[in-house]
Amino acid sequence: MPLYLVRHAKAGSRHEFDGDDSDRPLSNSGRKQADDLSMRLAAMSPSVVVSSPHRRCVQTVEPLAIAADVEVTLDGRLAEFASEVVKPDASLFDLLHSLPDRAVVCSHGDVIPALIDALTATGMRVHGSPEWGKGSVWVLERIDNRFVEARAWPPPVVD
Repeated sequence: MPLYLVRHAKAGSRHEFDGDDSDRPLSNSGRKQADDLSMRLAAMSPSVVVSSPHRRCVQTVEPLAIAADVEVTLDGRLAEFASEVVKPDASLFDLLHSLPDRAVVCSHGDVIPALIDALTATGMRVHGSPEWGKGSVWVLERIDNRFVEARAWPPPVVD
């Protein structure tokens, strides 16, 4: 059974936002993407929804949590990397391995590629073209708690 790794939907401009970047919300397009993602992912019967504590991630998965009648659990291990070094640490892998099948996890554009690269280095195969856009979803398949295959869904197209 899969685990779904979601990149947060479109957010307002980092440079135009007046405040802490962790509080930056989704844009109108991002809210539409979140609604589209919620419909697609709700059909997968998510067991849990886990998100970076950044507002844009939480807002991306809130419609799904409502549709699936589950709570959004915040986990700081999914937050953007704090430095220029883009490498996941063991605690992030511990989180992924601890989650039940059909978990939905929302994170950021630096964390997700680093995770996919690290999992590929351990033997996970990627099928199809990678998708890194905001609102994209990686479907990670596990066997005996080892990630063995991945494929990506493109982000929802919104006007």
